[in-house]
Amino acid sequence: MTTRLCIVRHGETDWNVEKRIQGHIDVPLNETGRAQALATAFGVAHHQFAAIYSSDLARAWSTASAAAVRLGLDVRPAPGLRERHYGIFQGLTAAEGARLHPAHHACYAVRDLDHPFGDGESLRVFAARVVTAVDGLVRHHAGQTILAVSHGGVLDIIYRKATGRPLEAPRDFKIPNCALNWFEFDAHGWHLRTWADRHHLERVLEQVVE
Repeated sequence: MTTRLCIVRHGETDWNVEKRIQGHIDVPLNETGRAQALATAFGVAHHQFAAIYSSDLARAWSTASAAAVRLGLDVRPAPGLRERHYGIFQGLTAAEGARLHPAHHACYAVRDLDHPFGDGESLRVFAARVVTAVDGLVRHHAGQTILAVSHGGVLDIIYRKATGRPLEAPRDFKIPNCALNWFEFDAHGWHLRTWADRHHLERVLEQVVE
């Protein structure tokens, strides 16, 4: 029995453009993000989903809501799919974090598994939370296909879970806003089937360039 998951990073926010760490701070979609969310809704419309889940942060929920309207489904909250809490780095760019908190930033740069950045989540704790949440969705929807909207950090963890890449290894893959990422779970474990499919966003991306 195979369970299929399409997991989408939320649409663009102004903080994404500024490369500012959002974490648990609720930042709304910008104009491009809203257009991406609408394009994603049309991009997934030809699939049959048993359910739609979303992180409870506004940028993810707004993205999921656009798809829910198109698919005729209700968005179900999945707090376990929230972005990582980055503690003292939330609201800062990486450059600002390096200047203001150099010792903490050194741990951030090497992906220290157990450093929580003050009152945030360590990478190890965050990864465990994400895996528990996704495993729960798979158990609840065994043999079905579901859509979930989440965040870049969450997708980083799921990508590593499906490919066997260690948590501490540098990230060498992109996680675009509103790309479609398809995973499968069966008796042999997690599998990555499609990563960063952005075909449905081509017109939106062209308009941004223009």
